[in-house]
Amino acid sequence: MCAAAIARMAAPNLSITLVESEEIGVIGVGEATIPTMLEFNDFLGLKENDVLRECQGSFKLGIEFVDWFKKGDRYIHPFGFYGRDTPEFAFHQLWLRLRAMVEQGKVSSEAAGEIHQYNLCSVAAGLGRFSPAQGGADTILSTMRHAYHLDSIKYGQMLRRYAQDKGVHRIEGRVVEVEQDPDNGVIRAVKLEDTQVVAGNLFIDCSGFRALLIKGALRSHFVDWSQYLPCDRALAMPTACAGPPAPFTRASADTAGWRWRIPLQQRMGNGYVYSSAFIEDDAAQRRLMQTAEGSPLAQPKPLRFATGHRRSFWEKNCVAIGLAGGFIEPMESTSIHLAQMGIQRLVNLWPGRGFNPAEIAYYNQLMTDDYEQTRDFIVLHYSATQRDDTAFWQYLRNMDIPDTLTAKLEIFRGSGRILPSANDLFSPHSWLAVMLGQGVQPRNYDSLVDRVPEQALIQNMQLLKNAVYKTAESLPSHADYLDRHCRYAGA
Repeated sequence: MCAAAIARMAAPNLSITLVESEEIGVIGVGEATIPTMLEFNDFLGLKENDVLRECQGSFKLGIEFVDWFKKGDRYIHPFGFYGRDTPEFAFHQLWLRLRAMVEQGKVSSEAAGEIHQYNLCSVAAGLGRFSPAQGGADTILSTMRHAYHLDSIKYGQMLRRYAQDKGVHRIEGRVVEVEQDPDNGVIRAVKLEDTQVVAGNLFIDCSGFRALLIKGALRSHFVDWSQYLPCDRALAMPTACAGPPAPFTRASADTAGWRWRIPLQQRMGNGYVYSSAFIEDDAAQRRLMQTAEGSPLAQPKPLRFATGHRRSFWEKNCVAIGLAGGFIEPMESTSIHLAQMGIQRLVNLWPGRGFNPAEIAYYNQLMTDDYEQTRDFIVLHYSATQRDDTAFWQYLRNMDIPDTLTAKLEIFRGSGRILPSANDLFSPHSWLAVMLGQGVQPRNYDSLVDRVPEQALIQNMQLLKNAVYKTAESLPSHADYLDRHCRYAGA
């Protein structure tokens, strides 16, 4: 991924060498993404249908969360918009006022509806329908947003070919030694298992959890967040398809973590993210085998990880991208996005004529902000829960949470306002979906919406709710859309 992006923007005289080994496995049996993935592929010039056709992909309209707020409860975090925001107030403030009118007996609960009924992605996902956004800004279909489910190995192979076609020199090998300047610690070269030496001016560490350069050579400190996110292990397992692929990822809360389900065209990606402090590895594997849909196609693959990030993503002449720079469990499918942000910012701050300490510090601050905002969003799912049925959930309900998350929750509980942070990956619509889904309810709504006459509010909201459902119902099924536009090339 990194080599492909840099090759896309590289000057003609820039020499790029990719060192990787086929002996080192790729993490993941299926990868769920978020809508920013479309921007990355557009930057590379990759066409959507071609990517899905080659990578066994399907479309994703959001994530369904099962048993998170309490057992038996479920909600969708959709990618699209809720209604239409105005310059004066956010759309959900109208809905909050409508719910207040339900309590006052002025309108029925059925007429007011639930917030997800005003979101096309949410309704379409529930119906198993899909279409990309279309039409002008005043149409319901224009509010659609989507991402992908991909075979991560096939996607990586596609990007490798792309990079090599752009002139990247690939070397098959494993790094066994790092040569550093004895005076300042700058990396001068890496030595491979076959004794080959690869020298360079800038080194990008994409070695995953091993972090061979940023940790092994440069000793960049790791900021540990296990007190907020205690899960430290995962099992990943592919299974045969149990039916047509759904246009959403599923995350199901479990006794000591949560399970994922990622539908591809030819198989299903399944996994269990869990805390080893609350369940034994054997018990976790049994739980995954018992709950996975479809027949197993391989044995579960175990992964161990630490949640957090490098204090310095960019240290001297080395930049850590992806898992080498940090990791947050993939509940909201942010792993690829965080890697893409690291790449994008490196491209924007490319050190063409030497290294500027101020730019390096700026890069590190931006990446730290990305990880902290993502951390807060993930912690929200755990901390705002009514579950206390296991020791795992009891710990999460009672743990201290970051001050930044506390402030966001208190503002929302007061008036339903969602104040976005600078460069926040998650939009107010995303925060709204998860806060309401996790049972965080505002005490009041923004008083500005009282300017809207009651009958006009009731009628317009009813019309919008009906229009969202009719639009979703008119879309082709997800399976039909895939079959017509991007059926897997290997099928």
